[in-house]
Amino acid sequence: MKKLFFLHLALLVGLSVSAQDYTLQTFKDTRVINSHATETLAKRKLDVRISHRFGDLAGDNGGFQTFFGLESVADVLIGAEYGISDNWSVGLFRAKGAGVMPDGLPGLRQLMNGTLKYRVLRQKQDNSMPVSVALLGVATGSASQRVEGNPELIASFPKFIHRFAWHGQLIVSRKFSDGFSLQLAPGYTYRNLTPFGDADNGLLSLSAATRVQLTKVFALIADATVPFSSERTRSNGFYPALGLGLEIDTGGHVFQVNFTNATGLMETDYIPYTTSNWLDGQFRLGFTISRLFNL
Repeated sequence: MKKLFFLHLALLVGLSVSAQDYTLQTFKDTRVINSHATETLAKRKLDVRISHRFGDLAGDNGGFQTFFGLESVADVLIGAEYGISDNWSVGLFRAKGAGVMPDGLPGLRQLMNGTLKYRVLRQKQDNSMPVSVALLGVATGSASQRVEGNPELIASFPKFIHRFAWHGQLIVSRKFSDGFSLQLAPGYTYRNLTPFGDADNGLLSLSAATRVQLTKVFALIADATVPFSSERTRSNGFYPALGLGLEIDTGGHVFQVNFTNATGLMETDYIPYTTSNWLDGQFRLGFTISRLFNL
């Protein structure tokens, strides 16, 4: 009996030590601001979340006339993500859609978004594995009513397949210390239909994100996504998606308040269609409310 007790004790200690080998909370959420993080949900965890982007804080469409954007809605998203295992997460989200072309023509609207994330590698405390690596896939379909007679509109949808766009990303992160994390993520976005005059169905991009711990409760988070395309230039009315936010750890929940020039909430929206400029006051308040459930 005594031998059995010590055997159980040894197994528990071994499991505890094994679990502590990994670096925890490189980022405290599965997303930074616009970008996904390498974090995945624990097995059988359900994350129900609502994300919101208000209107321009300043500039021609902001200021007191819209109460600094609070009376406007750039985009809103609602959905859930589920942890199939500690390394596999799947999600389904509905978004209003916010993509607007520089000439004012609307982008995709009424979007259904499916996500799949797999954490391939996980950073270890002894640096035998120095980084965490995850693969992200996003599939987006538009439920917008087809607009006939105007081929310049992306919602003209000559074929059903034109309603869809896709995004794939390799995410690499490292927690350098308890106070500093850094992440890089090259990605590729493919749109089956592009607006008139836009020749780039496929877009390469690079995202960077960081987290800096300020106090026990507060942390500074930031991210940036730059598409590599001759069409996606400032002279053509497009800008990188830049985000800056404050992360608040309440003990039982992590709450984020952020500002970004991106209007869309999914990679298939904000990477091709960010047309707002920080320097013109075209940035907005955003937040996410999420709730975890055990299933």
